[in-house]
Amino acid sequence: MQPHHRRNLKVILPCVAVVAAMCGTVAYSPTLYRLFCAATGYGGTTQRVFSDSAAVSQQTVTVAFDSNVAPGLPWRFEPLQRSVTVHLGEQQLVYFTAENTGNQPMVGHATFNVTPETSGIYFNKIQCFCFDEERLDPHEKVKMPVVFYVDPAFGGDPEMRGVSTITLGYTFFRSANPANAKDLARFLPDAAPDAAHGRELFAERCSACHALDANNIGPMLGGVVGRRAGSAAGYDYSAALRSAGLTWSADTLDRWLADPRAFVPGAKMPIRVLDASSRKDLIAYLQQESAEPGRRADTKPAARGSGS
Repeated sequence: MQPHHRRNLKVILPCVAVVAAMCGTVAYSPTLYRLFCAATGYGGTTQRVFSDSAAVSQQTVTVAFDSNVAPGLPWRFEPLQRSVTVHLGEQQLVYFTAENTGNQPMVGHATFNVTPETSGIYFNKIQCFCFDEERLDPHEKVKMPVVFYVDPAFGGDPEMRGVSTITLGYTFFRSANPANAKDLARFLPDAAPDAAHGRELFAERCSACHALDANNIGPMLGGVVGRRAGSAAGYDYSAALRSAGLTWSADTLDRWLADPRAFVPGAKMPIRVLDASSRKDLIAYLQQESAEPGRRADTKPAARGSGS
């Protein structure tokens, strides 16, 4: 290679590398921006979590709700409650309604944020229709749950002094990616239980403490339906649960998941599943695994304690 060719390459190659890096940054910038917003709460971006910390403060904050529909989506969309007052750290269930006023099935996607924007880092959503593309049939109306809590650390942040109200706002847009949309009919009162969705919920919200085939922080849950409460071999249950005299059925599991410590005073289980449709799907999955233990999949445990 001629010396002048080498000199040219020394100039060209760094330029090509810089252009390639710039192209890569542009291509991934939406994803990087979303990750940055989720990590920092920038722009009022809320956090997504799978359970709360069970630490509740005496301090309260009012959460107000705002809803909008973008042009091109023939839906009515509004909160069932304009505001709620919650203790910091307290899990809260609220509802929004959506109605397709058009004559065609329609898929929407909700964007969201909170104001003041600096409160986004403390606003944690456990369940929300905004996580997915959502399909609604013509003239169908559904009531959609949102489960959230405000981190107790909100009360110790000097920037949050004087903030007594957080506003959670949504705007529904017509979806640009309707192919893999979920069906909002799952929230209708007569919707059939979905064991496949229950399996997803188990992996997201239960597997930190529970496995199907081994005791972990919580007892094994394979075969739980039909089992006497507090009887899984080798697990150290609370005295309250051992003496409760319960047999796990769809009804008792539903009451337990809704509020374990209210159902069995003295129980150790700190986690609640407030939304009835989620409880129904979780129970359908546990019923399936109790009836067909050979189908059990491994679930990797990782964090906190409970019981059942």
